[in-house]
Amino acid sequence: MMKKDVLENRMNLANHQLKVPHAKLLTGSIQNKFPVVLDGGKTILFISDKSKEAETIKRYELRRKR
Repeated sequence: MMKKDVLENRMNLANHQLKVPHAKLLTGSIQNKFPVVLDGGKTILFISDKSKEAETIKRYELRRKR
Protein backbone atom coordinates (compact mmCIF):
# COMPACT_ATOMS: atom_id res chain seq x y z
CA MET A 1 0.00 0.00 0.00
CA MET A 2 1.35 3.41 -0.94
CA LYS A 3 1.56 6.04 1.80
CA LYS A 4 0.04 8.68 -0.45
CA ASP A 5 -3.02 6.62 -1.33
CA VAL A 6 -5.47 8.87 0.50
CA LEU A 7 -8.58 6.78 0.00
CA GLU A 8 -6.83 3.68 1.34
CA ASN A 9 -5.58 5.65 4.35
CA ARG A 10 -9.11 6.88 5.07
CA MET A 11 -10.44 3.35 5.01
CA ASN A 12 -7.68 2.11 7.35
CA LEU A 13 -8.88 1.05 10.81
CA ALA A 14 -6.68 3.72 12.40
CA ASN A 15 -8.85 6.27 10.59
CA HIS A 16 -12.15 4.65 11.37
CA GLN A 17 -15.01 5.53 9.02
CA LEU A 18 -17.06 7.03 11.85
CA LYS A 19 -14.41 9.75 12.27
CA VAL A 20 -14.20 10.56 8.55
CA PRO A 21 -17.11 12.65 7.19
CA HIS A 22 -19.19 10.85 4.59
CA ALA A 23 -18.56 13.59 1.99
CA LYS A 24 -14.82 12.89 2.11
CA LEU A 25 -15.30 9.16 1.61
CA LEU A 26 -17.06 9.77 -1.69
CA THR A 27 -14.96 9.59 -4.84
CA GLY A 28 -16.23 12.98 -6.01
CA SER A 29 -16.37 15.02 -2.83
CA ILE A 30 -18.04 17.89 -4.70
CA GLN A 31 -21.29 15.94 -4.81
CA ASN A 32 -24.22 18.02 -3.46
CA LYS A 33 -22.13 21.21 -3.68
CA PHE A 34 -22.56 24.30 -5.83
CA PRO A 35 -19.74 25.94 -7.81
CA VAL A 36 -18.88 29.61 -7.26
CA VAL A 37 -16.79 31.02 -10.10
CA LEU A 38 -14.27 33.70 -9.06
CA ASP A 39 -11.61 35.74 -10.89
CA GLY A 40 -13.34 35.34 -14.22
CA GLY A 41 -13.05 31.55 -14.07
CA LYS A 42 -9.53 31.26 -12.67
CA THR A 43 -10.81 30.09 -9.28
CA ILE A 44 -13.77 27.85 -8.51
CA LEU A 45 -15.01 27.22 -4.97
CA PHE A 46 -17.62 24.62 -4.10
CA ILE A 47 -20.10 25.51 -1.35
CA SER A 48 -22.88 23.45 0.18
CA ASP A 49 -25.34 26.33 0.65
CA LYS A 50 -26.35 28.02 -2.62
CA SER A 51 -27.85 30.97 -0.72
CA LYS A 52 -24.38 32.02 0.50
CA GLU A 53 -22.96 32.46 -3.00
CA ALA A 54 -22.98 36.29 -2.90
CA GLU A 55 -21.42 36.32 0.58
CA THR A 56 -18.66 33.95 -0.57
CA ILE A 57 -17.85 36.18 -3.55
CA LYS A 58 -17.66 39.29 -1.34
CA ARG A 59 -15.42 37.57 1.21
CA TYR A 60 -13.08 36.36 -1.52
CA GLU A 61 -12.82 39.85 -3.03
CA LEU A 62 -12.06 41.38 0.37
CA ARG A 63 -9.29 38.86 1.05
CA ARG A 64 -7.72 39.43 -2.37
CA LYS A 65 -7.43 43.17 -1.73
CA ARG A 66 -5.22 42.64 1.36
